[in-house]
Amino acid sequence: MKVKDCMCHEVYSVTPETTVNQVAKLMNEKHVGCIPVCDDNNCICGIVTDRDILLRVVACDKDTNQCKVSDVMTCNVCTCKEEEEMTNAESKMSQNQIRRLPVCDQDNKVVGILTLGNLAQNERELGVQEVCKTMKGICDCNEQKNAE
Repeated sequence: MKVKDCMCHEVYSVTPETTVNQVAKLMNEKHVGCIPVCDDNNCICGIVTDRDILLRVVACDKDTNQCKVSDVMTCNVCTCKEEEEMTNAESKMSQNQIRRLPVCDQDNKVVGILTLGNLAQNERELGVQEVCKTMKGICDCNEQKNAE
């Protein structure tokens, strides 16, 4: 199964200059927990999650109306390609403990997001054991501790 057959095709993005307040409102409106940050060509340059906002903005008493997404986003984003096999994407998610994986086309433009929910929805095609293995890798705190 290809990533494009499993991913969420409806994806929203913001620019690095977007304020944290604006991105939080977009997350709330669209019921999503992460938003890719893209340049003017829609190429991914970062990602911001609800957790980033909580830990890097709210917990640090930053002004959400002044703070830019570029100040709190993760820059080195792990992505996958839409034509990639799902087994490769699942390995990336598991190895990097990523719950949401941006999907890019050949030009590095964001075309979707692959989430834990997508894995669960497609567990019959992907295999229950494979999905469980991926989820365990993503969620297992001991994995990271053992690697250190």
